[in-house]
Amino acid sequence: MDTSKPQPFPAEIPFLHDLGVEFIRMEDGEAEVALSLSERHMNSWNVAHGGIIMTLLDVAMSMAGRSLDPDARGGVTIEMKTSFLQPGGHPGGRIIARGKAFHRARTICFCEGEVWNDDKLAAKAIGTFKYLKRLDVAKKLEHE
Repeated sequence: MDTSKPQPFPAEIPFLHDLGVEFIRMEDGEAEVALSLSERHMNSWNVAHGGIIMTLLDVAMSMAGRSLDPDARGGVTIEMKTSFLQPGGHPGGRIIARGKAFHRARTICFCEGEVWNDDKLAAKAIGTFKYLKRLDVAKKLEHE
């Protein structure tokens, strides 16, 4: 599979669409997303904002876990720790986030992720995600 070409996201997530996040792949406990950086993604030092980096990590890790169970369409982040290693990129650059699931139970998945700015590792993360069946989520929301 050519991982440089964006594909349609498996689910509509308006926030990611607004940011311009590109879905690359999601299979076998791994996922990859990318973002072409513009001025609106920068912080006051003119480098990618930490919130952008964390969003990409969150999405890549969550999707990596979801790829192991096709019925787990809804999920929430329970915990996420991120280490920023160096600036995440400048306007005109493109960053890539890769997620990998390393342990999966029935409803919980533990994942790790990385954001790359060209050949430089910009950030690493570890996260815990709780997955629900889409029908379970809909029923729960009806009762709230």
